[in-house]
Amino acid sequence: MKITFDIDCSPQEARALFGLPDLEPLHALYLDKMKGLVTDGVGPADFDRMARAWMPGMSEGFDTWRNALFSAVRPKGD
Repeated sequence: MKITFDIDCSPQEARALFGLPDLEPLHALYLDKMKGLVTDGVGPADFDRMARAWMPGMSEGFDTWRNALFSAVRPKGD
């Protein structure tokens, strides 16, 4: 026996039904920040912060990560 239920509701109603938090205000803040980065451009300090957030433990900064990456892909004879 197979029983199927079709529930017609919006995403907000579904989140409320399952007790999930409403993250729309946080999403709006994130979108505003991303719009600012697109219109104002990403500066070196922003890029360094992003690299640190994406790769925790890289306290030496982006130069160390870049050198490690290039040394890993460089041919052995160089």
